[in-house]
Amino acid sequence: MSATQFLMQSPVGPMYLVASSEGLLGIHWRQMPIPLTEKLDSPEPSCGVLKQTVDQLTEYFDGHRKDFDLPLIREGTEFQKKVWQALGEIPYGATKSYSDIAKSVKNEKAVRAVGTANGRNPFSIVVPCHRVIAADGTLGGYAGGLTVKEKLLALEKTRG
Repeated sequence: MSATQFLMQSPVGPMYLVASSEGLLGIHWRQMPIPLTEKLDSPEPSCGVLKQTVDQLTEYFDGHRKDFDLPLIREGTEFQKKVWQALGEIPYGATKSYSDIAKSVKNEKAVRAVGTANGRNPFSIVVPCHRVIAADGTLGGYAGGLTVKEKLLALEKTRG
């Protein structure tokens, strides 16, 4: 499967979007070892998916989108996919704890495994892992850094 990468400048910093002609493969906070395109109007089949992703993320950052409708290619274990599904069910502007997610995937003792799966979520923002916090209310970790997580949660709180 041939993939293309696009660098999107966002209000929370640079994001590297990776897609194939079949769908979005990931949204990353650092450049991936995949060819980079500078134009979304390229005839490359993956550019349509990349443009759709940029458009929807731009709407999200502008406060006009709360849910995403993108073709995601989810590659992971069955447990990771269950966790990522549960992340997608956290409402815009809300947060859940790692423990809450473990309960929702019917494995309440798997809190640490939920944290690991959360950290391996390849679809930052679109699959909202930034909405998961520790049970004591602290932010926990985030692949994009805690400053980005704080900004995303603040953006959703003010536009919720």
